[in-house]
Amino acid sequence: MTAIKHALQRDIFTPNDERLLGIVNVCKAGKKKKNCFLCATVSTERPVQVKVVKVKKSDKGDFYKRQQTWELRDLTEVDAKDASKENPEFDLHFEKVYRWLASSTAEKNSFISCIWKLNQRYLRKKVEFVNVSSQLLEELPKAEESVPSGESQSVAGGDEDALDDYQELSTREEQDIEGMMEMCEYAISNAEAFAEQLSRELQVLDGANIQSIMASEKQVNILMQLLDEALGEVDTIEGKLSSYEEMLQSVKEQMDQISQSNRLIQISNTNNVKLLDEIQFLVNYMDLSKGHIRALQEGDLTSPKGIEACINASEALLQCMNVALRPGHDKLMAVTQQQLLFAELRDTFARRLTNHLNNVFVHQGHDQSSTLVQHTAEMSLPKHSPLHRDLLRYAKLMEWLKNTHREKYEGLSRTYVDYMSRLYEREIKDFFEVAKVKMAGTSKEAKGKFGLHGSSGKLTGSTSSLNKLTVQGSNSRRSQSSSLLDMGNMSASDLDVADRTKFDKIFEQVLSELEPLCLAEQDFISKFFKLQQHPIVTPPLAQPETEEVDGSTPSKMPPQAEHRHSMSSEKDIVRLMMNKIFQSIETELNSLIALGDKIDSFNSLYMLVKMSHHVWTAENVDPASYLSTTLGNVLVTVKRNFDKCISGQIRQMEEVKISKKSKVGILLFVTAFEEFAELAETIFRNAERRGDLDKAYVKLIRAVFMNVEKVANESQKTPRDVVMMENFHHIFSTLSRLKISCLDAERREAKHKYTDHLQSYVINSLGQPLEKLNHFFEGVEARVAQGVREEEVSYQLAFNKQELRKVIKEYPGKEVKKGLDNLYKKVDKHLCEEESLLQVVWHSMQDEFIRQYKHFEDLIGRCYPGSGITMDFTIQDMLEYFSSIAQSH
Repeated sequence: MTAIKHALQRDIFTPNDERLLGIVNVCKAGKKKKNCFLCATVSTERPVQVKVVKVKKSDKGDFYKRQQTWELRDLTEVDAKDASKENPEFDLHFEKVYRWLASSTAEKNSFISCIWKLNQRYLRKKVEFVNVSSQLLEELPKAEESVPSGESQSVAGGDEDALDDYQELSTREEQDIEGMMEMCEYAISNAEAFAEQLSRELQVLDGANIQSIMASEKQVNILMQLLDEALGEVDTIEGKLSSYEEMLQSVKEQMDQISQSNRLIQISNTNNVKLLDEIQFLVNYMDLSKGHIRALQEGDLTSPKGIEACINASEALLQCMNVALRPGHDKLMAVTQQQLLFAELRDTFARRLTNHLNNVFVHQGHDQSSTLVQHTAEMSLPKHSPLHRDLLRYAKLMEWLKNTHREKYEGLSRTYVDYMSRLYEREIKDFFEVAKVKMAGTSKEAKGKFGLHGSSGKLTGSTSSLNKLTVQGSNSRRSQSSSLLDMGNMSASDLDVADRTKFDKIFEQVLSELEPLCLAEQDFISKFFKLQQHPIVTPPLAQPETEEVDGSTPSKMPPQAEHRHSMSSEKDIVRLMMNKIFQSIETELNSLIALGDKIDSFNSLYMLVKMSHHVWTAENVDPASYLSTTLGNVLVTVKRNFDKCISGQIRQMEEVKISKKSKVGILLFVTAFEEFAELAETIFRNAERRGDLDKAYVKLIRAVFMNVEKVANESQKTPRDVVMMENFHHIFSTLSRLKISCLDAERREAKHKYTDHLQSYVINSLGQPLEKLNHFFEGVEARVAQGVREEEVSYQLAFNKQELRKVIKEYPGKEVKKGLDNLYKKVDKHLCEEESLLQVVWHSMQDEFIRQYKHFEDLIGRCYPGSGITMDFTIQDMLEYFSSIAQSH
């Protein structure tokens, strides 16, 4: 064990500046035997650190390594298992319990003693040593003697005692020893002689000490006498202190009584102050003045001063009723009585206010007959601003009623809505009757004056009359127009414009009268009934929604969501009240729109523009207002009528029948589209809803294109190219003049169709004056196309020079001019006068004729070179033919 101890000291602890004081060979109890060593060590540097180290032999060699370390200060308990019997097991309690089995009981006891000594010397910590013999801890040297000599070196006590007994000499002690040894030079050579001399000197010193003690006996007696006297004085002082203590005890008792009395007085003062605060609180916040009580019971609700006094009194009453009582206040009799008084005053005033406002509402509902007749004659709605101004004086009282008596507040709102809805229903009905009479009156007047059963003979009248429309020739159209002009100073077209302008003014006046009326009423309802101001519980015109459904309680919303819900609910309440008050507006507007559409389907254009403008204005003011919603619904109807008008025109185009005896000319629905576009551009010049018109334009123009081709294909009197050319030229001219941006593509398409059919008509017409010559050169071109060389064509039997001369002789200049003159007359019969395309077509024919002439000359030069064959007329002759024919007609 000694060799192991030295090896551990050298290899493990010396490099770490530690000293090994105790060691025991152990293994873990109850487990596989794996031996290790527990070592008790101290550091050689200050402050001293005491540790218990577990050292284990390495598996790869004979050297030892440190496996685990505990601080001795962390040790709480040492359990030796049995103090009376030899038992090698023991436990060390650190952060957990470590159970060990020592190789021998002696080693265990020696290690536990070492732990005890280190704790006593360095830590002084209360470590419990359980089941450890007291002799092992107290009689340490005996325990060490009982250890066999072979194991004595392993016990830490010897080294530790030697460490305790050894004391280093001080400097003075070293100097005295050196001086003594210098006095005895032989001290080093003869130690015994030196020791004897020292012994003799020590005896001399002892004798001197005894003599000095004996000589001081007298002084000792004197000292003892003085001590006795001092003890007597001490007893005297103690007696006085005892008497003083008794006196102070009585004073202390009196002071305690005074302190207790002062504390009770302070508690009493504190209670009095708190009681005064409570009384002042109740008096300040739950006391209603006599003037307020009198105003609530008897206040005048008709005069401004009386209303102001009632408002102040109601606000004071509400503050008193809503005061937050402190715990215990509700048990006071005075507080209970005051609350009963407040409740009685609240009920009394709520009843008075409700009765008064009910009377005002009823009176207002029945007292408008005189002004109603006056306003309807002027086609204007009565203004209710005086009533609103008078009622707004009660707005604060309504807010008080809303917060205190919900049922009466809801009853008042229902009464107001009931009577005002009757009043507005009469006013609006009479107002719309006047508007309808004025609209119908203008239509009847115009019909009676001109004997018309529609707006006109064009696509602008009612649908029933337009369905019977047929396309007439230009001559019949001109005669019809002249007959209408003979019937009066105003034409049918002028009549339409006048009627529509008057209708537009009437419709605008209707909307202009309704808009401020609805806005003023909605603003009044919001202010008077205090809606959209504070969160509400139950709408006045709706059933409560807080009841349980199927036995389940409603879920709670977060505060922000609840606030947004209450605000939206109040807006819904305003909308509901407005819907009930003005429930007849939408019906009357739809009836008026139906009448206008019946009078003239084109009135839907005016109504669409006006209604769109008013909807746009209302949405800018308040998108969720009643006016915005109602006008938006009516706008849908107007838009539907507008779409129906467009569909009706398209249907009429499809039902058009052409006359087989007269030439077609400009189709009636083409001119109708022109007039429609002119009218629409005038109406929609500054309109907000241009998109609807653009869509209608596209539908109409496509229908016009399709039906023009349909009529052209069905035409028997007029060539197809002429119908297409004239009508698409008219469409192109109309679109170019009106500059409708959404129809740019259709404008280009109309121009293309007009140009193509003009060219086609010219080519087909010019083939007839020089028909044989045309057929001859077509045969020449066919031979060349088949592979015959141009200079060899003259050798073909059917196309030799003689045949060419024969064909050319059939078309002398006079015959050509005669043929062109007949062609001019035929073209003049085909074309209508409205478009004035005769000169355009004639000029195109001239250019095409010259082109054919040059083409014929070129073929003669290439296929009949050197033959000297030429036409009987020149280009200059042709120009003179065309010019003279045009001038003669």
